[in-house]
Amino acid sequence: MPKNFDTEIEIGTSGYSFLDWIGPFYPPGTQKGKMLDYYVQHFNTVEVNSSYYRIPHPKVFEAMIRKVPQDFEFMIKAHQSLTHDRKDIMEPTARFRESLLPFKGTNMLSGILLQFPYSFKYSEENLEYVRKSSDLLIGQDVFVEFRHSGWVRDEVFKTLESEGISYVSVDEPALEGLIEPEAQTTSETAYIRLHGRNSRTWWSGGSERYDYLYNESELSEWSKKIEEIKKKTRKIYIFFNNCHHGQAVQNAKMMLNLLKSEKGE
Repeated sequence: MPKNFDTEIEIGTSGYSFLDWIGPFYPPGTQKGKMLDYYVQHFNTVEVNSSYYRIPHPKVFEAMIRKVPQDFEFMIKAHQSLTHDRKDIMEPTARFRESLLPFKGTNMLSGILLQFPYSFKYSEENLEYVRKSSDLLIGQDVFVEFRHSGWVRDEVFKTLESEGISYVSVDEPALEGLIEPEAQTTSETAYIRLHGRNSRTWWSGGSERYDYLYNESELSEWSKKIEEIKKKTRKIYIFFNNCHHGQAVQNAKMMLNLLKSEKGE
């Protein structure tokens, strides 16, 4: 029996500090230090990806918090040492948790994204690693994204649900071994990441794989899935990671308008 939730939906982009967004989104002449100030005029949430490449000093998040309204939400991507290197993780994880201290006492930290690579394939050992890595982030809501289709199985969903870990649904190219674009959740908070469908450059690595602009028909496919997942969730986060030349912003706004029109707003 579906639960009767009044589901809140937040839409944003995976990152905001991109020079090639100047023109397509940011006004000409916008300095990097002013980008977040402008971004928050359009969106209520952002996924911070820079933390994946380098663990920020707490002062970095302090500065971000000062720039946004009190009801703004951050989703922070975990450092690559936890998801890609997966060796000697205790020290970098401790530093990563320390970087989050400025969020204490606020409601601005929505959770932590653990994005595992395609090479991280399903096994009982790897599923146990997911559980243990989530435990290291105690006190935070944890969202897990897989890239390999072998993870799409009931055993994984049941384990994540029992551990209080939220599964991340993805949209990516229709290539062998990748996960199909299905809406799935293992908690009352759903998380959807749309990476684009650039099959030509996906396996080449680098940021070119995310060079893609969704059309309205493709986004409508997701709006139908979102309507279904609303029946069992209290909140849904949707982040666009197709960040080349502001395409993520364009698609995020399209999705916002699409969902509003379906509600008759």
